Amino acid sequence: MKAPPGSSLWLLRHELRMAWYGAAINAGGRRRMGWASIAVWGLAWTLLHAGAWVLLRNLPSGPMDPRFAIIATLALVAIAFLMLSSSLKASVLALFERGDLDLLLSSPLPSRSIFTVRLLGVVLACAALYLFLFGPLVHVGVAMGQLRWVGVYVAIATTATLMACLGMLLTLALVRVLGARRTRVLAQVLSAVAGALLFLLSQSFSFFSQTAQSGAAERTAHQLLRSPLFAPDSALWFPGRAVLGDPLATLGMAVLGIAAFALTAGRTHRFFVHGLQQAASTSRALVKPAGEMRLRFRRSLFDTVVVKEWRLIARDPHLISQVLLQLVYLAPLLFLILKKNDAPGPAIGAGLTLLCSSLTGGLAWIVVAAEDAPDLLQSSPAAGRTITLAKLAACVMPPLLLVALPLLWLIVRAPLAGVLIGFTVVASVLSAALVVKWQARPGKRSDFKSRGKENFLCSMFELVNTLCWGGLGWLLVTLTTEAGSAAGSTALMAAGAMTADLLTLLLAWLMRRQPD
Repeated sequence: MKAPPGSSLWLLRHELRMAWYGAAINAGGRRRMGWASIAVWGLAWTLLHAGAWVLLRNLPSGPMDPRFAIIATLALVAIAFLMLSSSLKASVLALFERGDLDLLLSSPLPSRSIFTVRLLGVVLACAALYLFLFGPLVHVGVAMGQLRWVGVYVAIATTATLMACLGMLLTLALVRVLGARRTRVLAQVLSAVAGALLFLLSQSFSFFSQTAQSGAAERTAHQLLRSPLFAPDSALWFPGRAVLGDPLATLGMAVLGIAAFALTAGRTHRFFVHGLQQAASTSRALVKPAGEMRLRFRRSLFDTVVVKEWRLIARDPHLISQVLLQLVYLAPLLFLILKKNDAPGPAIGAGLTLLCSSLTGGLAWIVVAAEDAPDLLQSSPAAGRTITLAKLAACVMPPLLLVALPLLWLIVRAPLAGVLIGFTVVASVLSAALVVKWQARPGKRSDFKSRGKENFLCSMFELVNTLCWGGLGWLLVTLTTEAGSAAGSTALMAAGAMTADLLTLLLAWLMRRQPD
């Protein structure tokens, strides 16, 4: 039975269709998902059911240990961080990217229905992945007669609803405070930071647990569990008990999710319309600068091109957030570098090398492949060699400047290991820029996320190059602490990694893309 045009079910069907098309495009770049993609997803879901059966078969069918509620609550909090990131992205998509809300709001449809369906679409976008991953646990549990696993569905749906409401309200609030244009950028940056914050929290916990004395950490954890606030039966672990199927907790979570959705949809739909009106009228009037026009040509051609590339990147905060998000993963390495006075471990050499190489590859694609006016540069009287060198320098210098102080600290503390790490970092950065220069195809800055799908060969060269240099960094640092036969075998592996690095560069140059 088809829903009548203009009804909420009709709008919801349209929303689900758009989500399906978006998933198909992300999977294979086509509007419709092919049978091969459907078969792969179906096989993965079948394997998840098999894994759930193996897991639940070994668990007791009786009541769960109350201490499992602590683990379930912490896992749900981690999922909530990721859902918040997804909800901010989906809210930006709903307000700014789709471009169909002005048409819907100019129709006879009530704004409350439009906002309700759009908010429900954000909820589904947040919950879809986790329902796919944890749904088999519920299905197998119900088939085995353990109805308590239905609480997993309720907990995930409620968490997705709360994070979707929070993401939409935060986006609408930013529209009122900052305006639609700045909100679009800031919400996208916040969505990236929200996902990376979970990684930082986990790494900080691991760092402090390693630095603290193990006996003191165990005693502290034991005392916390004995306190009423952190006891397994505390209200603090209420969400985890809902995951484990506690009837009262499951009912409470369901009521909380429904209430949050109803309040958000019922009380903020006018705010939603106001935010859309601001988004539709984001046009800036150009103001003539005060005073006379002054032309300054003090820099050389090389400096001018480098500064020009940096300015273009600085004018796109969303692009910066996508590229520099990798720097979040540099923070745990800095903790490891500074926490002790002993020699750096192999993980530091490999980590710095991998991060710098990956960051350089992203910047090189933006600077070299996503050039906005390549024809203008080719037809200019400037030397092409100088422009090329300047572009490569523009993408190589930022990563090297970012790790300059950590590398200097490593060299002062452990000269040999620090010099070897510096060698692999510099070599990986230079080779990553050259690989992109030789292999990348022209593209647009907006295609930064999907650049790997457009040029598979370039992505493979970048990946192999990054892994080889990272492996070499690991092996060279390991070599400084070994002796005898172990050092000989490590040296042979390091020589093999170095050979693989050089062969990758040679193949990338031989198969380089010829200019049009």
